[in-house]
Amino acid sequence: MLQHIKNSLFDFDRITRITAWGLLIVALVLVSCDNKKTRLAAAIQCRDSMPVMATYGVNTLISDSGIIRFRMKAKEWLIYDRRHPSHWAFEKGFYVEQFDSLMHITANVKCDTAYFYDQQKIWRLIGHVAIKNRAGEHFNTQELFWNQSTQKIYTDKYISAELVDRVIKGHGFESNQQMTVWKIKNISGIFYVNPAPKDTVKAEPIK
Repeated sequence: MLQHIKNSLFDFDRITRITAWGLLIVALVLVSCDNKKTRLAAAIQCRDSMPVMATYGVNTLISDSGIIRFRMKAKEWLIYDRRHPSHWAFEKGFYVEQFDSLMHITANVKCDTAYFYDQQKIWRLIGHVAIKNRAGEHFNTQELFWNQSTQKIYTDKYISAELVDRVIKGHGFESNQQMTVWKIKNISGIFYVNPAPKDTVKAEPIK
């Protein structure tokens, strides 16, 4: 078991807290504007299977205390309030990046699909999940969960962690939600590499 400690990493809690409020405000506005269409659609199809809100081409900047800190991009954002469990769905890609005071990208999260279960307060990221934290470390897996109630990030899937001087691979991962303390449970290999120049690391948002 390997445990790794850092002081300044990607702040998942802050991003989701600010993003959630911003998206909910947008949702309320859109639902209010589209109220007549919702009533018409309910007469034709089963309301329980339909999203209460659908937004396409999401590309929004999110501020914290009046300063732009994050950008979120998604091709499609659906909210299902009557499904069991109720959830938000980003099924065509999900991407979030964090900026410093000079608008440089310091961290990012990207995956093929993301779900947020609002009652359980659990995020589920699926398919080519890639995270770059503020220390410049990269994590890649096929599925990752973040439980806001327990403040834990975890997976039992294969994961690769690319650090400055080595690559660590294994199955199973646990971390606090700030990713300041994390561990790979069943390590299958540690490979030492030459550190790459920092300016070669680039974020790859959804196109």
